[in-house]
This record gives sequence, C-alpha cells and structure tokens, in this order.
Amino acid sequence: MMRSTFAVLATATLVLAACGDDDDATESPSTVDETTDETTPDTGAAPGTTTATTDTTDATDGSLEVVAGEAFPETRCEANEAAGTIEYLTGFDYAAAASIIEVLVADQAGYYDELCLDVQITPSFSTANYPLVAANEAQFASSGSFSELATQAAANEADLVALSVDGYVAVDVLMVKPDRAASLDELAGQTIGIKGALAPAIAVMLQQEAGLVEGNDFQTALLDGFDPFAHWAIDDIAALPGWRSNEPGALERGGETFDLYDPAEFDVPGSFGLIYTNADFLAEHPTAAEDFMRATLRGLADTIADPAAAAAAAFELVEANGNSNFLSLEGETFRAETDAAAIVASTPAGSFPGVVVPDQLAAQIAAYEAVGFYGDDGAPAIDGRYDADLAAALYDESGQIIWPG
Repeated sequence: MMRSTFAVLATATLVLAACGDDDDATESPSTVDETTDETTPDTGAAPGTTTATTDTTDATDGSLEVVAGEAFPETRCEANEAAGTIEYLTGFDYAAAASIIEVLVADQAGYYDELCLDVQITPSFSTANYPLVAANEAQFASSGSFSELATQAAANEADLVALSVDGYVAVDVLMVKPDRAASLDELAGQTIGIKGALAPAIAVMLQQEAGLVEGNDFQTALLDGFDPFAHWAIDDIAALPGWRSNEPGALERGGETFDLYDPAEFDVPGSFGLIYTNADFLAEHPTAAEDFMRATLRGLADTIADPAAAAAAAFELVEANGNSNFLSLEGETFRAETDAAAIVASTPAGSFPGVVVPDQLAAQIAAYEAVGFYGDDGAPAIDGRYDADLAAALYDESGQIIWPG
C-alpha cells in the first residue's frame, strides 16, 4: 500500500542522510533486510573512496596494480588510453535514473579523466542499446533489469556481460485506484492498463499473492503514450503499473490518490540499474573496463550520498539536450532519491553498491519463468551474462572504492 511503501522509502532516505562520508558505500544495491545494520568504518576519505588497500585484479608484476592513495600506474594509463574512445549509452535520455546518473556524476567529477579514460556519453534508450553494444559500436550501456539483458542477449545472439547491478528489487510497482480495489484480490475481473506488456514482477505479485492470472482473472489494456494522468483518467482502468521512481511521484504531485503495491514488499525478486559491456571489449581491454566501473561506482557513491545534487547535475544535461521527454527537476529529484533509497534498502548484507550477486539474478529469472514470462522458449541462459568478480574487486574490505591518489 502507498503509505507503508513510502514509509519504507522515507526510512531508507534517513539512512542515506546518516551515511555521510563513511557509510554511503556500505549500503546499496540488492535486497537487504531493513533490520540489518551494516555500517562502514570511517577512513577519513571522501565518500566512496579509500586510503588503503589494493585492487587485486591486475598483472602479476604489479605494473598495472592500482594502490589506493598512490599514483595511478603509468603502464595502466597507457593501456586505458589504448582502448580509445569508450562510448556509453544511457537508458533514457539524461534522466537521473540508476545506471545513468552515476555515469553522469563520474564524468562531471572528472573521475574517468583521472584514470586515463576517454569516455563519450550518448543519450539513448535501453532497448536500442543492446545490438550496438553487441556489435561493439558502443562499449557500455544502461539496462533496465537483468531479465531484460538476458532476454536481449539471447534475441541478439550477443555475448553481453553485466558488470554492475544497482538494485535488487523490481523497478515496477502497481498503482491501484482506491475506489476500485481495496486489495490485490479485488482486481479480479478488472482491467489493468499497460505500456507494451505487463511487467513480470507485477505478474508474479498478482499470481503469488492473489492467485490472479492475466487473461483469466483480469484483463490488460494497451495504453497510448506515457502520460500517467491521461491513463489514470480512463474510467475502465482500475490500476496502472509504473516505475517506482517515476509515475508514483508524478501522480502524487498532481494530487491523485492511489494505493501502491510494491513487489518487493511481497518478496518478489527483481533488479534494476545495470551497466553492461560485451565480452570482446572486456577481454581486449580489461583495465579500461575495470577502471570505467571503478569511476562509475565512485559516481554511484556520490549519488547515494547526495541524490538531489546528482539529479540537479543530470537535469542540466537534460535541459542542454532540449528536454524532448519533458522531464522536470522535481521529477528527476524524486527519481534519484527514490532509486538511491531502493538501492540502499535492497543491498544484500555483506555486499556493496553495484556488486553482482548471482543468486539474486538467478532468483529473478526463475520467478519470471514460473509465470510464463519467457514463453515457449523458456528462460534465457544466464551463464556468461554477468561478471560477479569485477565490481567486487574494486572495493576494499570496508566498502570503499580503491582509488589512486
């Protein structure tokens, strides 16, 4: 329900505010029990950085090793420069969304430059990015979920590899008109408006919690456009799915009332905010791939520490690019703060922001397959679709990014 969901997000936001310079990197992507108190020791460093430890992923002679607080190795700098221009494609314009905003923040802070990386950021859309990265026309991109990435990799016969996962909850929530249904069960016999298809996490929640199956127990209606107010005004529509960081905030700011059902509250697995590359680039330019993610994860730490400031920086780019999607600073601030809170609340105990947790990804695929989301072909293969070690190796034991100085 809306009140309880926003209470969860408010609690997570308070956690963010308390993080300051020392806690922000310990709480983030995945599904954390909110009763768990995982904190990061104060190292005296800036948010998301460290003053000790080394990156253990490099050459045996030490010439490529990144040591926190020490000069960036010249040999590694040369290797990164040899990768040439690295193109990153956003998932939705310059929106302040997870897996986009951290790249924008890292770029504006100069983190890529510090690691000898020439990064070009191009606004795009998630589903358009997969074939471009597969063909190495772009090297990194934003993905909406692991299920989406695995499905697109199979469809494009592409060797795509997720290097980071920001959140381990579904991005989708369900907004229900209070006068149409007081519980999920009461959606039986009614119509849910959709954009494209019913989100799998919503389908799992409805089937798992209320025994409702699309086409049998309720109907869906394809809606035109992306205006939540126009969709909400359709009398035949009893409920609307939407992104937790977008439509609920827009409707609430517009004075609409609704009950919000979050799949995360019903233990439905999910993921959001992924950054991925292709296997060829990863193999040919391992230091560039590692350091792109090193800078990006530092940008994520900065975003978690101050999502409003990060959103403001992203919105400057939105405006400079013409704002063809009619985004607003208020909406992008809500998006950044909501995503940051969900990242904090969903980070598994003992993990850190962006680190790939294979069990979480496998659970998502299995849950969606159980409701027939993947059709007759079954679930896509997930072997090789992620690197569980790369992001993890960029953190020290206290959850700080290993950063040269």
